[in-house]
Amino acid sequence: MIATFFLRFARTVSLATAVLVTSGFGSGVMAQSVAAMVNGEAITNFDIDQRIKLTQLTTRKAISRQEALDELINDKLKVKEGKKYGLDMSSSDIDGAYGNMASRMRLNAEQLNKTLEGHGIRPETLKSRIKADMTWGNLVRGRFQSNLLVPEKDLAGIDTSGDKSQGESFEYLVRPIVLIVPRGSAPAAIEARRKEAELLRNRIQSCDEAQELFRSMRDAAIRDQLTKTSADLPPNLRELLDKMPVGKLTPPEVTKQGVEMVALCSRKPTKADTPAKREAREKIYNQKYEAKSRSYLQEIRKGAMIEMRN
Repeated sequence: MIATFFLRFARTVSLATAVLVTSGFGSGVMAQSVAAMVNGEAITNFDIDQRIKLTQLTTRKAISRQEALDELINDKLKVKEGKKYGLDMSSSDIDGAYGNMASRMRLNAEQLNKTLEGHGIRPETLKSRIKADMTWGNLVRGRFQSNLLVPEKDLAGIDTSGDKSQGESFEYLVRPIVLIVPRGSAPAAIEARRKEAELLRNRIQSCDEAQELFRSMRDAAIRDQLTKTSADLPPNLRELLDKMPVGKLTPPEVTKQGVEMVALCSRKPTKADTPAKREAREKIYNQKYEAKSRSYLQEIRKGAMIEMRN
């Protein structure tokens, strides 16, 4: 097993000073040199190799060593700038984000660790990237919030001709319902629960009935009411809620939690964004964010102490 030992660097140490990566089998010693110093913090060639591997795994794109180094320099600057404004992400914050990322990949944190290690990537490499991204996102949005707002006048010329919901954006009051199915249940048990949900769905005529019925059932739950607009929902669910009568339930769907349905408690027109306007607003916001992020980072780099070592 390879163990990495980092030595403390001083200004008087020669460029040949290295981080030693020693084989546990005693097969030899390889010098891992420092590629750059950023405000007194070292970026090693090992760090660069790790970033290249991580980028290849996550984006399926190859980047050059210079591109990887630039990214690592930027990450150092982002974290340092965040600390300047009191934004210092804790280990628990990073571990939580790491765990959420694993969940989106249908993995747990340990399984994600093994996936990364299987590609020669340390979990800390990804966690460092997450820390920089989280810090920077919070910093830019917090400092420049007013500059990132998208006023209505910026949406006046948006072409929504292809938006089927143009002129009929709705606000929905809904209640999620779940019939719980234990994990590992046989397909026959899941199908029986789905058929039960279908029968119950046909009986329900109002949200009050749904609340009374599902709160009295074992292994069932009805959630608190939620308010959603047309722009908040995926097209398939939006179309379903537009067509079904108020008081009825959506068709049952098998999920990780069990068999789920949604009760439609009310539907009323709203002047809130249509899906097309919401998409346009998000696009303009992202453009503003990227522009401000670039200019802010350039400003920070100008004032940073960056020393290239090779």
